Amino acid sequence: MGTVLFDPLIPWAGIWVFAGAVVLATAFSIWRRLAGWPLRLIAACVVVLALVNPSLKQDQTSPLPDIAVIVVDETSSQTIKGRPDQTRQAVENLQSNLAARGNMDVRIVSAADAELDGGTRLIDALDQELSTVPSDRLAGVFFVTDGIVHDAARPVSVAAPTHVLLTGEPDDWDRRLVVENAPAFGILDEPLSLTIRVEDQGAAPDIETARVEIAIDGGPPQPFTLAVGQDAQVTLQLPHGGMNVLQVSTPTMDGELTDRNNAAVLRINGVRDRLRVLLVSGEPHAGTRTWRNLLKSDASVDLVHFTILKPPGKQEGVPINELSLISFPTRELFLDKIDEFDLIVFDRYKRLGLLQSAYFSNIARYVRDGGAVLIAAGPDYATVDSIYRSGLGDVLPGVPTARVFEQPITPTVSDVGDRHPVTQGLDPEGQGWGRWMRQVDVQVSSGDVLMTGLDDRPLLILDRVGDGRVALLASDHAWLWDRGFEGGGPQRELLRRLAHWMMKEPELEEEALVANETDTGLMFTRRTLDADPPDPLTLTEPDGTERTVDWAEVAPGRFEAEITTDVLGLYRGVTGDYETVTALGPAAPREYRQTIASGDDLAALVGQRQGGIINLSDGFPRVRTVRDGRPAAGRGWLGVYRRDATVTESTTLSALLPAWVYLLLAAGLVTLAWVREGRRA
Repeated sequence: MGTVLFDPLIPWAGIWVFAGAVVLATAFSIWRRLAGWPLRLIAACVVVLALVNPSLKQDQTSPLPDIAVIVVDETSSQTIKGRPDQTRQAVENLQSNLAARGNMDVRIVSAADAELDGGTRLIDALDQELSTVPSDRLAGVFFVTDGIVHDAARPVSVAAPTHVLLTGEPDDWDRRLVVENAPAFGILDEPLSLTIRVEDQGAAPDIETARVEIAIDGGPPQPFTLAVGQDAQVTLQLPHGGMNVLQVSTPTMDGELTDRNNAAVLRINGVRDRLRVLLVSGEPHAGTRTWRNLLKSDASVDLVHFTILKPPGKQEGVPINELSLISFPTRELFLDKIDEFDLIVFDRYKRLGLLQSAYFSNIARYVRDGGAVLIAAGPDYATVDSIYRSGLGDVLPGVPTARVFEQPITPTVSDVGDRHPVTQGLDPEGQGWGRWMRQVDVQVSSGDVLMTGLDDRPLLILDRVGDGRVALLASDHAWLWDRGFEGGGPQRELLRRLAHWMMKEPELEEEALVANETDTGLMFTRRTLDADPPDPLTLTEPDGTERTVDWAEVAPGRFEAEITTDVLGLYRGVTGDYETVTALGPAAPREYRQTIASGDDLAALVGQRQGGIINLSDGFPRVRTVRDGRPAAGRGWLGVYRRDATVTESTTLSALLPAWVYLLLAAGLVTLAWVREGRRA
């Protein structure tokens, strides 16, 4: 077969003029009754045909294979319980069925987890592949998936039958933990409420309650019993200020699909409503106002200042009834309400008989029960009236030797201080600080020496006593830094860190294991005062696999282990006696919010071309040919179109008749007409 084309030898206008003249000449011949007019008309038509110059176009074509697209869901939810085998067998079955039809190009498109917890993006993958497929060759589209598609609402045009082959089993069920409401911060010592729901999906057994456990910073879990399928309020208290890492989990049940959605990690910042500080000052000196200004500058601090304005031994002969002073509530402060204070600071205080011995013993009890005491020692600390000689001495880390050095000293961070978060990095440029003019000599009885002074004698000692903490600063000249003497020093930052360490802020714990999210994964940090490297980090990944990671020392007492990964979920790190839990992205990624296979998300797209949704648990379907507009799916079979597309490989163009044939025909017809007319005459 071919196509006739016309390539006129003269313009079409000339051909139409010539044809008009032929018509007029023919009419004249008929009017004159010339016997040869039919032959002359045919001869003229041959001339017109020769002028039109007809040619025959013939194409040589080859058939093109039809194209079938198989979109394979390879996201995390497809790794659950036998679905990888179902997926693999379904793809192999489709390939063999389509290949058996002949002249079929099968294209397989894989869709993995989308970035930034975007879930399953099968429509994106299909649309990208269809941009390279001519619509007149597309025979059909097949999705092999669990049906949970997070971009199903995106519009896409598919000009062929679309089918879904669902993985999973009819008796699948799963349990999911959902934290509906969690605050970003919580007030210490006040109830904190979380809204938690445990929901069962699929063919779940009839279980009315579920056990939920909440562990804070890897500590012992707190158990709760919640009704399944209902929101429940859970109340707890944060144990410390700063960031608290809460791991909320429910035990894995027999038969459920996965435990990847059985836990959640929350980060809640613990804040103190008001920081109550009791400042106990001895005789007034230049540093007293520095302490007061420092504490009053923080709006979150409630300061109670107990100070000695007139020593008991100073007598001025003024009658008592003429004094306008009121009695200070010492018993109420140091016995009845001492536990309400977060920190007690003794600034150059010595025993003057104003505070009874029972008060100091009660302060020691307060420390053991979790309180905090900071001693800024002056010359009085070395005397017989030192508070070390009271009941408070049982918890103090420095024993006075009765020596006081009245000479310039340069505070220096010790080797332990280089590793302790309180003093680490206070002098980043190593230029040193301004000198102090006094140091009380003490012997260390317990604790860690973070700073030294004259002849490496201890200057700052920190210690833990029971559940509480004690700090001893063996000098009353820290205020010189605040005044900028000889360049000053980081007095405000040092005291701020001291206060936060004594308040048990996690970021200043000297022995800790913390984890933070980075651009490429996770960073685990181990802080320790031990000079030896810690035990290797044992990392448990979201899928349950374990691996060991070595530490790299980045600063004295600070070791880091960088984990490069893009797998979202819950990670657990253990080294020695320390453990932490963190999450990369959400603890339960979007892939695990719904794990029961369902074709609802793709039903609208399948219905546009009368396709089918088949459960692979019922067997693998056959593939047959259907016509456009007819149903493309039935019991045990799925349909595809037969496109029969072709491609033109070459084209030939040849004249319909040679020029000499036109000339011979025209001349012969004219001659016959002349002969016929001559005989008739």
